[in-house]
Amino acid sequence: MMALAVLWAPYAYLASAVLFILALRGLSGPDTSRQGNAQGMLGMAIATLATLGLNPPSSPVAWAVLVGALAAGGGLGLLVARRIQMTDLPQLVAAFHSLVGLSAVLVAVSAWLDPVAFGIGSFDPVQAIRHIEARALVEMGLGAAIGAITFTGSVVAFGKLQGLVSGKPLVFPGQHALNALLGVGTLGCILAFVMTGGAAGPLVGAIGLAFVLGLLLILPIGGADMPVIVSMLNSYSGWAASGIGFTLHNDLLIVTGALVGASGAILSYVMCKGMNRSIWNVILGGFGTEATGPGGAEAREQRPVNQGSAEDAAFILENASSVIIVPGYGMAVAQAQHALREMADMLKKKGVRVRYAIHPVAGRMPGHMNVLLAEANVPYDDVFELEDINRDFSQTDVAFVIGANDVTNPAAKTDPKSPIYGMPILDVENARTVLFIKRSMAAGYAGVDNELFYRPNTMMLFGDARKVVEGILKTGSLHA
Repeated sequence: MMALAVLWAPYAYLASAVLFILALRGLSGPDTSRQGNAQGMLGMAIATLATLGLNPPSSPVAWAVLVGALAAGGGLGLLVARRIQMTDLPQLVAAFHSLVGLSAVLVAVSAWLDPVAFGIGSFDPVQAIRHIEARALVEMGLGAAIGAITFTGSVVAFGKLQGLVSGKPLVFPGQHALNALLGVGTLGCILAFVMTGGAAGPLVGAIGLAFVLGLLLILPIGGADMPVIVSMLNSYSGWAASGIGFTLHNDLLIVTGALVGASGAILSYVMCKGMNRSIWNVILGGFGTEATGPGGAEAREQRPVNQGSAEDAAFILENASSVIIVPGYGMAVAQAQHALREMADMLKKKGVRVRYAIHPVAGRMPGHMNVLLAEANVPYDDVFELEDINRDFSQTDVAFVIGANDVTNPAAKTDPKSPIYGMPILDVENARTVLFIKRSMAAGYAGVDNELFYRPNTMMLFGDARKVVEGILKTGSLHA
């Protein structure tokens, strides 16, 4: 049986790798995301069965432990998937990244404790002497360090997204020098770990320094940049898994980790380019550090705004010929996407052209708004990215902003001191009328006041996003 598994396992791994590649391709677009998910699940099932065939448990007790672990993990995953709210999905992703990083650390430590079981060396229990291949020591050191950075960095990202940690950048003098020192110290410990043939002290030192480095890399990241950080942490988790794949002699884990690492890095680069940010600032924890902090929230002026009602909004919408809807995190919190689609359908029946404009970092993770709109069965053809629709705002009657803030803030173009300066925004200010749904005048996630609130062509609609949209639907004028 084992010999047979050795023969067919490489082909199973190849099939899994192909399915993972197809899954990444499918997940790149909302219309193919379901298919991509299915392909990824099938690939993982094949990979799991192939790995079990190559490394079957040696006893009934081992089988019981393995099956129990799979059942517990799968059951917990199913429970979380059924109960998780769409608004909490970004922090869930960050939490999952932390588990991947921690797994890499634990596998590296396990390989060091028992090199014989991992096929990377020998161990004399009497004299407590280990002989581990130098190649394996490099892989273990790097995998453990990247995993440790991923773990603590993801924990901080989770805290920021969950509101347990302030979304403001936490900066202090000498921060970059300290990070550089920690990075050099981590690499030095890895080198010492290899040179000493696997001494415990350098390994513990590398992991400890990497844990601290992960914290300090993500703490200075401002809330507005968190979607890019989630993407970058995804990349880190992939590289950590790939490094441990070498330690485990598992070709599929190497390939899969490299796919996740590369795709996460590419996505982060694309998002940084779209936000006029430096990819190196993301990697080195320098996002937002040029600014002294979100001062807009502290220096906000008490200025008058145009405040309207649901009846006012309904009248403006039904008399428009074109409407562009700009969804944001407030829509996700209120779960307003279904009511929003109903409103859009009514407007279409009246001959109004309705489209949706998606900013690349709207929400708390890449593609957050696309997922929410797809959940409400919004036609894919009605959804446009920033670069495809931004020029159309100047010929649009109404820009309907529902819960978005930072991604529509003109300060990104006009205020060099703003922490979001240089980030491309949706030019909703150019529309003839802007209907802006927001709970209050509070600043957005980046802590910056929005000049758009005070523009003469903006009407503020205060309240819960879903209740406001439902109020517009209940006015009756859209049903006529």
